[in-house]
Amino acid sequence: MVFVATLVPVGGWSVHLGLSVRDHLEATRDALVHLRAVVSARDLDRIALTLATARRHAAEARRLTSGPDWSLLTHAPVLGDGATTVRGLAESAAELTDVLAGVQRIGTPFLTGASNSPDDMAHLLAGLQAAAPVLDGAAARLARARALLADSPARTGMAALDQARGAALYQIDRLHGWMGGAATAAALIPPMLGNNGPRRYFLAFQTNAESRGTGGLVGAFGILKADHGRVGVTRLAANTGLDGSPRPVTDHGPAFRARYGKAAVELLSVSNLSPHYPYAAKTWTALWERQTGRRLDGAIAIDPVGLSYLLGLIGPVTLRGGEQITATNVVDLTERAAYARYPDPVARKRFLIAVAQAVGEALPKSFAEPSAVLPVLKPMIQERRIQIWSRHDAEQRRLSGTALSGVLPQRPGPYAGLVVNNSAGGKLDYYLNRSLEYNLGPCRDGRRATRVRIRLTNDVPRVALPSYVTGRLDSPGLPHLAGSNLLWVSLYAGVGTKLAAARIDGQPFEAINEVERSHPVYSNLLELAPRESRTLELDLVEPASARPPSVPVQPLVRPQQTRIVEDRDGCGP
Repeated sequence: MVFVATLVPVGGWSVHLGLSVRDHLEATRDALVHLRAVVSARDLDRIALTLATARRHAAEARRLTSGPDWSLLTHAPVLGDGATTVRGLAESAAELTDVLAGVQRIGTPFLTGASNSPDDMAHLLAGLQAAAPVLDGAAARLARARALLADSPARTGMAALDQARGAALYQIDRLHGWMGGAATAAALIPPMLGNNGPRRYFLAFQTNAESRGTGGLVGAFGILKADHGRVGVTRLAANTGLDGSPRPVTDHGPAFRARYGKAAVELLSVSNLSPHYPYAAKTWTALWERQTGRRLDGAIAIDPVGLSYLLGLIGPVTLRGGEQITATNVVDLTERAAYARYPDPVARKRFLIAVAQAVGEALPKSFAEPSAVLPVLKPMIQERRIQIWSRHDAEQRRLSGTALSGVLPQRPGPYAGLVVNNSAGGKLDYYLNRSLEYNLGPCRDGRRATRVRIRLTNDVPRVALPSYVTGRLDSPGLPHLAGSNLLWVSLYAGVGTKLAAARIDGQPFEAINEVERSHPVYSNLLELAPRESRTLELDLVEPASARPPSVPVQPLVRPQQTRIVEDRDGCGP
């Protein structure tokens, strides 16, 4: 540690003290690095031993830096900032290792797998319920440790010490994010899986070959039942199985009505035009209640990409005719091949329901090994392949802070969200390529000039496609090039943003200007011929903000290519 060398003029005892602190902090760091390996190996004895070693060294470093001798060093000229930062490192290391020890005690049953079988799900849910407050407390302690270290000097004049401080803050941030997510999962999973009584959810299967704000058209649905951890899917039906309503079944407010119209709260087919998932979920459950008289506890949406992740966990499923549905073929089968294979829409819907049924029957297998579920859930949640809404207010408040909720946040900050809705009525969005470039200039006088460049390509193949895929329901009597598409393209900008100029393929245009959940929304209908690319550019003036830019991605078949370019000067601290 460079800091020790600077102690030489102060005296021998100070050097000895500095060396001792250095040795204990380095031993703590080495033990924590080793801890990752033993956790991956699920070696419980080595986990406990390694964590105890890290804890012992961190506690000793904290003790040495908490005494009067070290306090004198923090007030010494030249040395003061370094001594204060070293004390912050020791304090945060001790707090971190204490937190990990507490979490290790509650996590042991999940690592052993002793209570991970479907037959012992009640024990697993009880364990999660008991873990939730411990994890909440751990997240709070990590936040305090982070704040303490962040208050220490960042520039001590010793590069190695400054780097150690930065690395520690980064690791604490990562662990705090994980701990907060684990606490939320532990608090939500038991009640939502029926630990306190049976639950029933509307389960929507979105077909993102025909884009909607939350992902895709609801092509099929079912009712997911959960009772003390046992999960099953019933009442599977095509989208035609949910009747429309002659009047709105719910009210999302005047801004929603102005942008989407009454049909969005009367018909399943246009119920999810908004990217704010709770709007769609509330409409679905209200339509179900109107048709059946039965209330549901919430709604879950999944798409074929999400199904592919689940199949990667539970393995292939076999349909009655012997066809295997796998992680590698489910997206292509359900979003492209089925339209060519089944010209009759009724037969095609039967096939899609058979796929959903087979996956639904295999779904309980995914709960047999909870530690294996997490790596699968992570990309599903990050990509919004699964979205969840709960009717229970406390659960929904907790969900709203996660990517699972599909919430369009109302907080300020740089924001550029591209949303497309298919306006042609075909299934050509399977072939849609998207890219978004977000250029953020420097902040001046409380404002910031930014530019969003969107490029959309209709990458439809040069082969004949089924008419159901290429049909133009928007104007069926008019001639269109086979394979042409029509999209309602919207950019959701940051709260308080103003539009300075807009161009399509370099030519100025008047964007439709609306507001949704405090976000200005700039929209336009865009025709895309086969294999044509169109470019939209929007020059914006945003409020100055030091928050990191947010660019959410609509979950369609093909991933969006996103690039964020931020001026080096940024907006300051």
